[in-house]
Amino acid sequence: MAGKFTLKKWDSAAHLKTEADISRYWEACLEEGRDDPSFITTALGTIARARGMSQLARETGLTREGLYNALSPGGNPELGTVMKVIRALGLELRGAAAKG
Repeated sequence: MAGKFTLKKWDSAAHLKTEADISRYWEACLEEGRDDPSFITTALGTIARARGMSQLARETGLTREGLYNALSPGGNPELGTVMKVIRALGLELRGAAAKG
């Protein structure tokens, strides 16, 4: 009989320990999810949880609950909210011409 084991749900936020980790994660998410707004906002939510949602709420003037809702996989935040979060997290959203 096979031994029993328990799996834990993967949480990327638990592995974003340094600014370099966050930067690489953000860049990878922008590349991977470029056509999927939900992917990008969920990535921001992950970074926000790694940094501390309460601090982000204070810096953006939004509520913690509002941030959790907006940055969840089912959230649909306004662009202004996304930009506030990006700035408060010290990240950038860069533009470039599409390739090919």
